[in-house]
Amino acid sequence: MKIIIKRPIQDIFSKKKIKQINPEQKQKIIIDYREKNSFVASYLIRLGFEIEFKELKVGDYIVKDVVIERKTVSDFISSIINKRLLNQIEELKQFENKLLLIEGISEQELYTEDNLGMNANAIRGFLLSVVLKHKIPIIYTKNSEDTAKFINILSKKKTKEVPLNGVKKTLSKKEQLQFIIESFPGIGPKKSKELLKKFGKIQNIINAPIEDLKKILGKKAETIIEIINRNY
Repeated sequence: MKIIIKRPIQDIFSKKKIKQINPEQKQKIIIDYREKNSFVASYLIRLGFEIEFKELKVGDYIVKDVVIERKTVSDFISSIINKRLLNQIEELKQFENKLLLIEGISEQELYTEDNLGMNANAIRGFLLSVVLKHKIPIIYTKNSEDTAKFINILSKKKTKEVPLNGVKKTLSKKEQLQFIIESFPGIGPKKSKELLKKFGKIQNIINAPIEDLKKILGKKAETIIEIINRNY
């Protein structure tokens, strides 16, 4: 009779040593303190990075010599509408290596009229402007974990450290006036300049007859007048 001797099965995983990262060898990622509510930092810590929150004048993440402006889909759309993103893009341009990162494309549709009523082609046009006019690359990520993975790969590139003395762009007096006029819906840089050239100052635009505004703005003048006279 043949006797079969059963040998105990070895648990190779229980004996496997997990490589611990030396705290002195951890790579540091600088993150703007306003990003504390994002899950990106948590995922970066899991990947073995040292995280330091600071008040960054420009961008949300600094990875070696790359400055990253991170936007969720909803924040990206609202930043276009309120013109905040235009100013942030101008500030990014002072750095040699920069990225605009749009996060959450698997969680929220980017091209839909539900995005605060913004036309899908207007969104596409803005994206083209960022890449072609401002020369800033765009990265799309599925979610915050995917964002952390992109940063992880980026950190492995052999690059130099970026200085932390980026400066916020200071608008000139004319740009300040234009910025205020562009905050009205449907008024872009071209129309705001036309209005300021014709009426000279913001007070004159506010007090102008609707017929005069229609010569430049068309039917949008009615919306502007309604906003000016609207109660809080």
